[in-house]
Order: sequence, then C-alpha cells, then structure tokens
Amino acid sequence: MARNTSYARGSTGQPLITQTLGAFFDAMARRQGARDALVACHQQRRLSWSELAREVDTLASAMLGSGLQRGDRVGIWAHNCVEWVLMQLATAKVGIILVNINPAYRVAEVEYALNKVGCKALVLMPEFRSSDYLAMMRELAPELASAQPGALQAARLPDLRLLVHLGEQHEPGMLRFAQWIGSGRTDDPEVARVAASLDCHDPVNIQFTSGTTGFPKGATLTHSNILNNGYFIGEAMRLGADDRLCIPVPLYHCFGMVLGNLACLTHGATIVYPNQAFDPLLTLQAVQAERCTGLHGVPTMFIAMLDHPRFAEFDLSSLRTGIMAGSPCPVEVMKRVVGDMHLAQITIAYGMTETSPVSCQSSTDTPLDKRVSTVGLVQPHLEVKIVDPEGGATVAPGTPGELCTRGYSVMHGYWGDEQRTREAIDAEGWMHTGDLATMDAEGYVNIVGRIKDMVIRGGENIYPREIEEFLYRHPMVQDVQVVGVPDARYGEELCAWIIPRAGTQPAEQDIRDFCRGQIAHYKIPRYIRFVQSFPLTITGKVQKFRIREAMRDELGLDEQRTA
Repeated sequence: MARNTSYARGSTGQPLITQTLGAFFDAMARRQGARDALVACHQQRRLSWSELAREVDTLASAMLGSGLQRGDRVGIWAHNCVEWVLMQLATAKVGIILVNINPAYRVAEVEYALNKVGCKALVLMPEFRSSDYLAMMRELAPELASAQPGALQAARLPDLRLLVHLGEQHEPGMLRFAQWIGSGRTDDPEVARVAASLDCHDPVNIQFTSGTTGFPKGATLTHSNILNNGYFIGEAMRLGADDRLCIPVPLYHCFGMVLGNLACLTHGATIVYPNQAFDPLLTLQAVQAERCTGLHGVPTMFIAMLDHPRFAEFDLSSLRTGIMAGSPCPVEVMKRVVGDMHLAQITIAYGMTETSPVSCQSSTDTPLDKRVSTVGLVQPHLEVKIVDPEGGATVAPGTPGELCTRGYSVMHGYWGDEQRTREAIDAEGWMHTGDLATMDAEGYVNIVGRIKDMVIRGGENIYPREIEEFLYRHPMVQDVQVVGVPDARYGEELCAWIIPRAGTQPAEQDIRDFCRGQIAHYKIPRYIRFVQSFPLTITGKVQKFRIREAMRDELGLDEQRTA
C-alpha cells in the first residue's frame, strides 16, 4: 500500500526471542548434535555442535575460576578464529560482557578502550603481519615481567588483572589460552547457576564505534539486541541447518559477529572462517572446499574476488545467498556478484553498531531492481522514518532526510557516557543514524550518504552516492569514491578518486566526456584522480575523510577559510 510519509513499521507476526544467548545456543546445540557447527580453515579445526558446546562450557567455567564475575568486562583483541567464537558464547553464558577490540588499534587506542570500560581481562593474539600485540601490551604494562598470571597490577591499566594469549610460547605474566580453558570443567554447576540468573536485557557486548571525531564510543548491546537481530537477518536469507556460511568479514565488528556468527547460530547453520583476515584467494578456496551456500562481504571484498586472476578456476556453484553491506553497494558490482558468483539470492543489509546492527534488509525474493537500488525494507519489530535534519518532521516519500530507527535493536547506550547516549537516542527512543536516506512509496529505503558527506556546491545539494553509481557504468572504472573538497567560489567542488580496471588507462577527459550530457553539469567532478587503492578501515569501509584530507593537502586548501 502506498504511503504518504516516509515511515515504516516491520512485521510483528513472529515473536521476539526472550532467551539469553547462552540458553538459546544450548538448545540449538542439543538439537544439532554431531552436525558441523564451525570450520576454521586456517586453523584446520572442525567442531560439531556438541563439541562446540562442551568447549564453551569449559571456557565459561575457567572464566569463573579465574575470579571473573557477572557484569565484568573482558576484551578480545584478535582476528577470526575458533577462540573468538568460544569467547563470544562463553562470556554470554555467565553474564560477562565481551569487549571487541579492533585489531588495527595501537598502544594509545587499546589503552583508551580497556580503561574506558574497565576491562578485567584481555585475550589477545600474539601477532599478525606487522602488528606485535604482545609487545604493545608489554609497553603498556611493563609490570607483566614480574607479575603472576591473573594478578597483574599495571599503573596505566588499573582495572586489568589477567592477560591470556593465543600463542604457544610462555609469556611472563600471561596465560596461554590452552592453559586457561584447560583449567575449566565441562559440568561446572556454578556455570549453570550464573546462567540461570541472567536476563535477556542484560548487556552482553561492547563495540567501539569508529572515532573519526573525538574518542570512540562504546556501544553497549544486550542479549536481546544481538540475538534477535541475528535471527531476523538469517530469516531474510532463509538460512537453515543445511547452509554453510563463509565469513571473511571481521568478528570484532557486528558484520562478522552478528550477521555472521549469530545468523548461523540461530538457524543451526555452519560457520566457515576462511582465514584470520580477508584474503580473496583463500575465501574463494574455502567456498569451493566447504561447498558454502552463503558468503558475506563488503563491496570491496566482492570486487577483489571477482577481479582475482584465478577467479575462473573456482567452482562457486554451491553459493546461493549472503549479505553485501558495510558501505553502499554499487549496482554494477551487484550484477556481477549475482551473475558470476551464483549469488542469485544475495541480500543487502543496512545498519549501524548502535542498532545491533541491521535495521533494513532485502530478502531472497526482493525484485532485482529493488535489491540493487535499495537496502530493502524495515526489519521485523522495528520502525524507521526519514526526517528533516533541521526541523525533525517526517518527510514525504522520495525526499532525502536523516534515517531514524526505533525498536528492540537500539543499543543499551554508550558505556559510561549518558550525554552522548542522549544525543544519539531522543526522548521517544529514536536512534538518529546520521545517514541521509529516502523511502519510496512501497517502503524501500535507499541510503543517499552520510549527512556530513553531502556536498553543497553553489547552493545545490549533491549526494556522492548518485555520482558513484553513474561512474561505475564506465567500462574502465573498477571502483570509485566521490567526496567534496573546499572551494572559494562554490563552497565545495566534487572530487572523484577512481581505481581503473586492470589493463586500462583512462584519462580525466574520458571520464568527463562520459558524464557530459548524461548528468547535470554541476555533478561532473572538477577533480579526478586515478589511484591504486582507497584508504580503508580494517572492515573494508572507505575512509572518505582521508580522501578529503589528501585532496586538501594536494591542493593547498584551508577548509575553514574556503568552506
């Protein structure tokens, strides 16, 4: 039915899950038994549901035996691995709050994160590529050299008592993960006692939002937040016990932890990790070897796989569904994913950490034109509306405005920061996303961009996403990002960074000729740069603010003077 305002409410036919994550997992593990629950290709480990449940119980027991209690915060600083999902489930089972630490963090950032939420314990990988995590912790806590494991007292980390590493070597003041889990029992009555005392609205997870301005904020999520979101995400994908989902996206982020792990755990599907961190070749190999039926990724990951020189060698015919999310999904990339990767039922999801994360998602039977041009419809038990960023009134269909969402998925709050929580969530419970969007008459939502990314050139509002979608059609363009840069005359001008397709050498004039007569003159980028890569976060999101900074430096622009 056509609507006259940009407001939509999700269905409520299927009730919300009211169990805790631990209780729900236990029931699923009993039903699934010997079926594959988890495959970590890079660790050469394969766990059945029964085996996974036993390890989770043992780790939960070890945590309690280490003196950790319900409500304590425990950090995990690692890439994708078996131990990560064990931590996710064991902490949830005994009411400990898991704190996701970004593997890209360095000394000052991890110090801030651990102290902000008062972590009592930290599980960390020893190293990855050029990052030496053990060395960073020794710098932060030189007291480790003489500390007994579990009894750390560090001046810079006053709450931290226990460090556990995922390596094999002895490290002064730390426990090896194998030692730690080995101290637990599979049938510890204390685990059952604590589990029975928990409520689904208790906090279970803290994730730090990317702090492009100011310090990162600790979005605090409950059992109900993430368990229900994972369930309804899996429903949109039509996941079942015969599905095997390849998860190359990072677990420290909601994409891996909720859209990946919890979508599988709520449907009895198999989790497949191809590697610690994304590698296009290893992901293709894992899909083929494990006959994966689903595959997650951000657009840059799918582009990397499609353009890999060995792509044609792999049999991807088992694929059916998955999620492309994390940043706007180019239409042309989506068409290649559907056509060349057999992902005819791939879905698009939109959300943010503070909403657990997904608010809108397409489904496996969403018409292709809607799947490639929108982020789908509002999820069950949620509401979304598009409002005028200035006045707050709900706008008419098709009119751009700020996307707001309300319902079970909205976070518990920012840890220890009531003021910033109130700034994000209004008195009526609406989470203000900061994203510009439109809603059509059927309720389909299209993300136009970030409010802060909108370019105002000579009084004209320009949405970079529109220009990017147009430039993706150029046969020599592999990937493109459009930003605004300061301009003395117009306030802002458009700049396009373009990654050329392999074997092509486009010139600026090729791009301008392609635009001329097809889009309005003021939408044609004034600045065009050809690059090999974009600045990315560890999750593959493009850091547009860094592109703007690079252009300001190149052009010698002063934003305050010219903007």
